[in-house]
Amino acid sequence: MNRRNLMKSAAAMSAASYMRVLGANDRVQLGLVGCGDRGEYVMTVFQKSNQVDVSAVCDIYGAKIDKVQQKATAAKGFSDHRKLLEHKQLDAVLIATPDHWHSTTAIDALNAGKDVYVEKPLTLTIEEGPPIVKAARVNNRICQVGMQQRSGENYLQAKKEYIDSGKLGKITTARTWWHGNTYHLRKAPQTLQSRPSNLDWARFLGPVKWRDYDPQQYFNFRAYLDFGGGQVTDLFTHWIDVVHMFMNEDNPVSASAAGCVYHYKDGRTAPDTINVLLEYPNQWVATFEATLAPGIRGAAVEMCGTEGKLYITRGGFEFLSAERNAQPVKVPYTKDQTIDHVQNFLDCCRSRKLPNADVQIGHRSAAASHLGNIAYVQKRRLNYNPDREEILPL
Repeated sequence: MNRRNLMKSAAAMSAASYMRVLGANDRVQLGLVGCGDRGEYVMTVFQKSNQVDVSAVCDIYGAKIDKVQQKATAAKGFSDHRKLLEHKQLDAVLIATPDHWHSTTAIDALNAGKDVYVEKPLTLTIEEGPPIVKAARVNNRICQVGMQQRSGENYLQAKKEYIDSGKLGKITTARTWWHGNTYHLRKAPQTLQSRPSNLDWARFLGPVKWRDYDPQQYFNFRAYLDFGGGQVTDLFTHWIDVVHMFMNEDNPVSASAAGCVYHYKDGRTAPDTINVLLEYPNQWVATFEATLAPGIRGAAVEMCGTEGKLYITRGGFEFLSAERNAQPVKVPYTKDQTIDHVQNFLDCCRSRKLPNADVQIGHRSAAASHLGNIAYVQKRRLNYNPDREEILPL
């Protein structure tokens, strides 16, 4: 056996030593890394499935650990995810950290033999994606990315009835937008203006270069490109993933973008207004527009074809034929897709089948968003080789 195969076998054996085969009635032992609003919420979705025990929670801020332990009373608390992963009884890890910690935490969890549910975007950069995919495959682990529309019954129904059936004709444009998302305008509360003694700022920064404690960069990290991708990776990633699912194509060949911090000049580095245009090989384009200005609100995907259009949100969908005097077909929906997405993950933890938003899918949809941000930062049209996953030189 050569050195490469020996190392691969050793890694697989190391992960396998922590694995437990789940039976139909076994409860999944879950660890949460990142105890913010989204992490706490998705944790409760896992708990409501009645198939999960939350055994451990981790955050760099002690107050957040205390808060989620009120809902997960038996969970041990940790400030370092590596210590959490040493608990061999854990079967799965829910990762809801800021984006710049997704890659490291996911790879560490996968290498420790844990199945992983990681919030979107999967990555902070395009280059982070392939190593996470490799870690999932080498260790034979389930890795679901939190793009819950992949499990949403309304999205699956709309795809079957209007996309797969060909009722839209030739689709040339996928329009997406998400306006007025106030979460990106959050202000740090008074309790964070000075660093709390139980908030590990150095650990929060992690791989990001040092800067002194800044309550806004901690509390509203999505507004800073060192920690996330702003509205593009936070919001567009959801919608471009829907488009990829509908079109069965996830390989943009060009990207351009325009925008800036036009109004909210509070130190943020992510634009408050942004437009992205992606072009795909099979002769169609996808667009995204977003502004934090409250004069316009709403979020949707609109698939535009030669025979009609499909408008879809998390609250339902509407089809309008291009025929003259056609009446719209409206189908409402009220269920939170996260519930079905979590259940799909739990089912796959037992069946070992790939989940609906497998890590490779999550990587490709995140990469599409990253291209939009790179085009914005570089102020140019990008040409992209999706097979090599490389931006082509000028």
